[in-house]
Parts: sequence; structure tokens; C-alpha cells
Amino acid sequence: MAIEDHDYGELFSYILKEKAIQTVFQPIVSLHSGQIYGYEALSRGPANTVLQNPEMLFDYALKNGQLWELENLCRANALKCAVDLKAEGKLFLNVNPNIMNDPKFKQGFTKEYLSMFQMDTDSIVFEITEREAISNLKDFINTIEHYKNQFYQIAVDDVGAGYSGLNVITDVRPHFMKLDMKLIRDIDKDRTKQLLVSSLCEFANYSQIHIIAEGIETKEELRTLIELGVHFGQGYFIQKPNPRLFPIREEVKTIIKTEISRKNRVSRNRLTDTSIEQIATPLNTISSQMLISKVSNLMESNDALPGFCIQDGNKLIGVITRNKLHLKFSGPYGYSLYNKKPISTIMSRNYMKVDAETAIDVVAKIAMRRDPLHLYDFITVTKDDQYFGVVTVKDLLEKSMQLQIDYAKHLNPLSELPGNLMIEQQLQSCIDSDMDMTVLYFDIDNFKPYNDVYGFEKGDKVIMHLADIIEQCCPSDGFVGHIGGDDFIIIAGTSKSKQLCEEIIQQFDASVENFYHAQDLLKGCIISKNRHGIEESFPLLTISIAGVSNNNCQSIYELSELASQIKKQCKQIPGSYYILQVPAML
Repeated sequence: MAIEDHDYGELFSYILKEKAIQTVFQPIVSLHSGQIYGYEALSRGPANTVLQNPEMLFDYALKNGQLWELENLCRANALKCAVDLKAEGKLFLNVNPNIMNDPKFKQGFTKEYLSMFQMDTDSIVFEITEREAISNLKDFINTIEHYKNQFYQIAVDDVGAGYSGLNVITDVRPHFMKLDMKLIRDIDKDRTKQLLVSSLCEFANYSQIHIIAEGIETKEELRTLIELGVHFGQGYFIQKPNPRLFPIREEVKTIIKTEISRKNRVSRNRLTDTSIEQIATPLNTISSQMLISKVSNLMESNDALPGFCIQDGNKLIGVITRNKLHLKFSGPYGYSLYNKKPISTIMSRNYMKVDAETAIDVVAKIAMRRDPLHLYDFITVTKDDQYFGVVTVKDLLEKSMQLQIDYAKHLNPLSELPGNLMIEQQLQSCIDSDMDMTVLYFDIDNFKPYNDVYGFEKGDKVIMHLADIIEQCCPSDGFVGHIGGDDFIIIAGTSKSKQLCEEIIQQFDASVENFYHAQDLLKGCIISKNRHGIEESFPLLTISIAGVSNNNCQSIYELSELASQIKKQCKQIPGSYYILQVPAML
């Protein structure tokens, strides 16, 4: 709500003069571990006044040309409160992009200024809202680079709220993208939002950008965001903004850990989703103050060392590769110039860092898209935001190729989906799981007569079409397998099984007419010989789906037998149909 020209001047002057701003903090948590990653600092005006509302407060300041004074007060108060409360992790500060060029802003974030608060530049994240129009893009980009070079981090706020978001992201190349709460609201019920966020997550992984979902208000939204692969979250369900700091509720931590555990146990492509943790080597780190000459001696004593990760206390701050060290020491004056200096003077602060749970194939794709100068630099692996180890490009490519070979051996040659060996492995994991899972068996009705009339090539196209629909509809933490012929399988959470069946049936029934001649569509059937060689009319293709809960079976054989019985019942009912034998429906 915009402020009209009422008499708020006296109150606003009081706020600036008496520094009457209250800073509240909202935690940003890791959706991998449930641990607090940092806090967003939010400002409020004096309690029980009209300017307590931050939107009205900043709107008034903007209209009256005092936005700089207000923002400067809010940032100073946020830094002081964060130090007083001993807030750990990153501190996210909201910044209007048009004031970042102001010399006063730059003076307010010098190393000397931050040292008063015992803070480093890499603990500060400038949060730039997408809603603010940037008056001079070229100068703004130069300013962003200025702060990046000093190791501040950048977040683009409100991604998804407007139409310029992708331009801002490609120009700014931020460290974080914060998804607007309108995109998060009811995402568990909105397939379009899910597809959009899933695509943003894939883009972010390849671009080494972290995604933060804002405005999480329900348990279901949180679970869906974890399933989609969002990195961090904040919102009222996790914790409301507060002037004090509190630990994250155990309920929230339990949800995150349970969902992550489920994702790890049931993955769509089991072999290609092997985590990078399995091939990471836990090399010792070195101190940022170690002399370059000593680092060189350590390198020379072990030809296998690709380099070192560098820490300042317990904080990982950079890397030094063997190639970069040799480059600095080359030339007639290299050794004498750098010999006595600490390694921090030549280390790289911009380096490839991935979480231990990241899939090997994803890491390989990211690594191969790096700048040619850094294409063969080692990759740093962290676990729960702490240093874990390193992976060389050689080890990464060898393991990635081996996984692809192993995976290809067990794919169905037509659909290239996991075949029977991997299906059996997933079924056994499903039965052993203590989570509620459902196995869905898919079968195309009247497929043999269709194949006889239209031929194997057209029949294969129908099979591939169903495979595409199943893959598209399956949740990201589900498993899709091709048993053979026109038989498929999905393993997914029981809560999603009903929606899955209805969505797949709807898509198949709506598109199957594309595989028929016009005269057959008009008749609503085809004429073919039955198993006894007698001509008979057969309905158009439909699908039957038999769903069996993992709570109903003790073995793969028992599960298959039960599914076979249900499928027979299903096929007796005309049209596409599904039957789910799960606990809630027994």
C-alpha cells in the first residue's frame, strides 16, 4: 500500500535521528541437512506506528528522497545486531540496486568498516530485488563485479515475480537465486510450478548458483521443494522473523532428513545418480598463512598432489592448483617475488565446489563447462558446508564413463529405460523401505491386435509414446523401469500414486488417436484375428494400471503375484482404468 502525503514526516525524522529501527532475522536453512545456512536481516519501524510496516516505511523514504539514509541505518543496525546475537553463517542484506553505485555505499562496506563488526566480506550477501528497475545497467554490472572481486556474494531476489528475471540473472551471474513466494505458494498442488522450479534447479546446478525458496508456509510445500532439488529454504513454516535467534524446530529437521533419505533410497536412475562423495579423496588442507615456498616444497615432495584447499581457521576460503603455483614461480623473478608471501596472496577464491550428495554425472557436466583455463582444475567437495575432499578431473571422467557403461548394459534397448536387473534392485529396496511406497504396473490393453494390424514399427512408436508420458509424469524421486514389450513400472510415494495414475491415463487417452487411421477412429475399433485365428473387433488402445503398496508384500515374488491379480481385474473393465491396493484403500 502506497503512502499518501500524510503527516508522517515527524515520525520518519524521529526514526532517522533516534535510529528507531528494529532488525528481525529469518533463518535460511539447508534443504539437504536442515542446518541453518544464514539469516536474512529484515527491518521494521517503531512498534504500533503506521511506519512499522516495512513496505510503507521504505515507500515513504523513496517518495521523499531519503532512501539512502534509511537503508544505511537499516544495514548498520543489521550488522550490529547480527554480531551481538552471534549469528552464524551468511548475512543477507536487502539492497536497492540503484544505490550500489553511490560512493557512500562503497565506503560503508570497506574491509575496515566490516572489521568493526568482526565480519568478513564473504559472509555478506547483497540481496538485489528483481522488482527494482535498474537505471544504468552497464554501471550496475561493473559495480557488481567490484563487489564480487572483494568476495561479497550476490543474491537476486523475487525470481519468478516479473518478466526481467532471466535477464538480471544472466547479466549479474549471482551466487544465489531467491524464488518469489508466489511461485512457492501451493507448489505441491501445481504441476506447472513444479516443472518451472525443477528447470530452474537444473539450470542452477549447471551454473553453480544456489536456489533459495522464500515464503514456505506448509509442510507439503517444503516436501515438494526438497523433492525438486531446491538447495535452501526460508518461510513461516520453518521459522518466522524474530529479533532473537532460535534453533530450527525438530519437526522441520525431521521432515528434511526424511525426504532426503527417501530421495537417496529411491532414485530415478540409480546408477547415474551415484554421489560424488564416493570418489572424493580427503586431502589435508593448508592454512592461508602458509608461505608459498613451503607449499611449493609440499607439492614437489608428492607428484600426485593436484593442489591444496586453503582454510582460514575452519572456513574454506580458496584453492591453489599445481599449475597455478608453477605459473607464479615461472620466469626470472617469479620465485623471489612470491617466495616469502603467504599462499592467500595467489590462491583462487573462485573455484568449483560441489556438495557431497551431487550426482557424478551432474558434476562431470558442470566441470566440462568451465573456462578452458580451469577445465582440468580439481573439484572441491563439501559435506554439510564443511570441507570433505577433492576429486580430480581424471578420476571424475573415469568413474563417469564406467557408470555410463554399466548403466547402458542394463537398459531396455527400445526405450533406454532401466531394465529387469535394475527393476529387481529397486523393487527390493522398495520392499525393505520403511516409507510408504507404491509400485505401479502399466500394461497397454489390446496391444497385440494393434501390432498385427499396424505393424511392429507403429507398435514401437506407441510403446515409446507411453514411455515418454510415464517419464514426464513420474516425480523426480520416483523410479521408472521398462519390464519389456508394453509393460512398464513406476515406484513412487504412495501419496502421489492416485494423481500419477490419473495424469498418465488422461495424457495417454488424449493422444492415442494420433496412432490410428481416420476410418478406425470413426469405427472406434480395429478388426484383427484373435488368438484362435478368428476375426474379431478390438477396442482402441487403453492402459491398465495395477498399484501395490510395499506394506502388503514381503518379497518381490509376492508383490508381482499380487500385481498380476490386480491387473487382471483392471483389464476386465472397459477403457483405461487403475486399481490401487494400498493401505488407505484396503
